[in-house]
Amino acid sequence: MRTLLINGSVWTSFGQLTNALLIEDGRVLALGSDALSGSADQTIDLAGAFVMPAFADGHAHPLFAGREAQGPKVNGLQSVAEIVAEVKQFAEASPDSKWIIGGAYEAAIVERGDFDSHWLDEAVNDRPVLLHAVDHHTIWVNNKALEIAGITSATKDPDGGTIARRADGSPKGTLREPAAMDLISKLAPERTLQDELDAIAWASDQYLAAGVTSAMDAWVEDGMTEIYIEAAKTGHLKVDMNLTFLAQPEKWRSRVNYYNEMRALVEALPVEAGLTAKSVKFIGDGALSAGTAAILEPYLDDPTSKGLLIWSDAEMIEAATTFDKAGLQLHIHAIGDAAVRQALDAIEAVIASNPSWDRRPVITHAQLIDPIDLPRFAALGVIANFQPLWTYLDPMNKELILPRIGETRNNQQYQLRKVIDSGAQLSFGSDWPITDFTPLVALAVPVHRQSPDRQPLQGWSIEQAITIEESMD
Repeated sequence: MRTLLINGSVWTSFGQLTNALLIEDGRVLALGSDALSGSADQTIDLAGAFVMPAFADGHAHPLFAGREAQGPKVNGLQSVAEIVAEVKQFAEASPDSKWIIGGAYEAAIVERGDFDSHWLDEAVNDRPVLLHAVDHHTIWVNNKALEIAGITSATKDPDGGTIARRADGSPKGTLREPAAMDLISKLAPERTLQDELDAIAWASDQYLAAGVTSAMDAWVEDGMTEIYIEAAKTGHLKVDMNLTFLAQPEKWRSRVNYYNEMRALVEALPVEAGLTAKSVKFIGDGALSAGTAAILEPYLDDPTSKGLLIWSDAEMIEAATTFDKAGLQLHIHAIGDAAVRQALDAIEAVIASNPSWDRRPVITHAQLIDPIDLPRFAALGVIANFQPLWTYLDPMNKELILPRIGETRNNQQYQLRKVIDSGAQLSFGSDWPITDFTPLVALAVPVHRQSPDRQPLQGWSIEQAITIEESMD
């Protein structure tokens, strides 16, 4: 069916508006006067309403979001007591659940974000409880979970991860980064296929209600591609989705053939299935809030630490070169300025080594960028993927990051204005479920550098603000 939209304000690209739009089966046929002169089965008078293309989410974890929605709802709760009460209520209503898994709690409500296992024991002590923090680089567990995982005072921190401890060295109940989190999460019961399909369907419905019709799942572990393929075949996946395979140090070589097999299965699907698998994810460092982001100068609260580089330089270059040669887009998580530099160095090495192609490498988050490295984004054709809802002074910044890195460095985060002015390409991703997936909630935040409810009044590092059209483009 052909539909003509008239008397509207139709945004087509940066600085471009028209008054009419002719569409057929989801495809744009004509704009402006060309649309008005075309034939249509129905005409809709917009009466001055604004129309723009649907949104794409350039970095998110929709399957994780769907999984969290099936557990206790602790997101947004502002006290330990509220979280414990919600976990207890969920556990009592779910007596057959062998584990209680949910998220995402606000780590900033506790000093340094170190939550105690005993607090969760007040809610549940006969089954493991595992809650993800909002940064998804941290989990909080009860003593049953620690017991099942065999984590004691004698357990050493794994490479690339940390276990928070009490004064006597016993594990406190907070674990940071995948290497430590996996000590417990790998023991959780396998989810059923129907659970996973329901999670994808739920996430799809949330996206569509918010005007998002395509997204990138930026963390695809073993087994998740198969779930997405089944979701695409059965209609549970209702938005276009690009899958980003997770590459991990020391493990990535053994996954190359598997990822190629998964890509072939995805490519065999009909185009209308809306599923692609064209990217590979590297986690370069941790999070500033946890003191695990890799930075060039030491943390103020721990002058012996500059955070964690998850990859060695040599191995990241080798892996990136291998995956790039196979035609996968590089998508590198780098939060601290040292991790951003390592990612840029790896991309530079890949470009020098491999044949030229439309590779469009991405560095996601890029919270801190050293001035020396900022011009390299444009020079290397690197897309800087930011999370617009992070570009204001939120509780995590004030309570956890600021004390660790100081006011000067804290205020140098999210240099969107400088990135755009340097000629580099900018893109947005929600990082859902870490933050809200709704574009209309987020788009104005980097414009006024305030929260959606316009706090703080003076904005944050307002010199890095961008225009609303730059935010929409």
